[in-house]
Amino acid sequence: MKRRKLATVPLALATLMLAACASQADVASKNLSKAAEQFEVYRRVIFFNGITDKYLLQIDGLCSVETDKAWLAGSLEVTCKTSPTEYKKHFLGLSDNVSFFVEQVEGIAVSEYRYRVIFRPDQIVPNLDLDTELGK
Repeated sequence: MKRRKLATVPLALATLMLAACASQADVASKNLSKAAEQFEVYRRVIFFNGITDKYLLQIDGLCSVETDKAWLAGSLEVTCKTSPTEYKKHFLGLSDNVSFFVEQVEGIAVSEYRYRVIFRPDQIVPNLDLDTELGK
């Protein structure tokens, strides 16, 4: 147990040092992004044709938007939470005349003084199926 506490001290110090170097706007921006990845931010994603000025598609909801994965080159991944246990994922292709913008529809409160760190126990500890009956 003592090792675990000692291991968290360098991590906490590193986080504080990074927080000291970042501006309040940087920290707030990162926290907004983190909140959106946790499906806490209501967004509107609109795809439009830049030549005809026509809207092609609009997605509204608690959505996470991903553009920086290498395999997504020329496309966009939008994952939306539609109920407490259900999600929908959309992959949308981009071209020289189709573009998009993402609007945060409502303001949310985030701290500009501290970073958010979210641990997901189900990602750290695997889901084990244990048979508790003897002899099986």
